[in-house]
Amino acid sequence: MYVGVTNDLVRRVAEHKAKVNKGFTYKYNADKLVYFEQYQLMTDAIAREKQLKNWKREWKNALIVKENPEWKDLSESIGVDEEYIDAVKSHYQGIAGQARNDGMNGGVMPEDLPTPEKGIIALEKEAIKKLKEKNKEIMTDE
Repeated sequence: MYVGVTNDLVRRVAEHKAKVNKGFTYKYNADKLVYFEQYQLMTDAIAREKQLKNWKREWKNALIVKENPEWKDLSESIGVDEEYIDAVKSHYQGIAGQARNDGMNGGVMPEDLPTPEKGIIALEKEAIKKLKEKNKEIMTDE
């Protein structure tokens, strides 16, 4: 199970699905998004990532099952579709041999790649409230 932090979930999931980085997710074919949390501050996201990485697998499984009992791939729900994945593959083929973020304007996708509507990955206020409540429950269960 891969736990990571990113400033752009759509791009990062597409990179995993396109298998452009030859790390853990490539080696173990971990390209299915089954759970995610969003934070306003990167420091909060990193703290949560560290916390989850220290959890037992059983606890992580329970967290996922609570929100996504069938372990469905949530990628399309955030805007990652085949067209976007193909565009990411093409982009990386175009910059082959360069450092991952070289030519990507510091991690921002170039203009020629399709980008999902801004509202796709932004959770509605009610969903954010629900996530915060769930996180409080989990934190008190430890």
